[in-house]
Amino acid sequence: MSVKLRLARVGAKKNPFYRVVVTDSRNPRDGKFIEHVGIYDPNRDPVEIRFDMDRVNYWIGVGAQPSETVSELLSVVKKAQATAAKA
Repeated sequence: MSVKLRLARVGAKKNPFYRVVVTDSRNPRDGKFIEHVGIYDPNRDPVEIRFDMDRVNYWIGVGAQPSETVSELLSVVKKAQATAAKA
């Protein structure tokens, strides 16, 4: 079994909203998942990205692989946290 952190689409037609979920890679995009660990809302201004970093770090620590998009979102959040820590 290969565990992944990836986006699951929710929301109305033409109005996407995504949950960041931990799931088996064989499950469909919006199918069964193990845990919900964050959200991504591209329709807000500014774009809303939230993660439960404790749970994300746990899952990555036990071998879960983030998808390409989730990796990019994580790097944005980590960069923002580093900037906030310096201020």
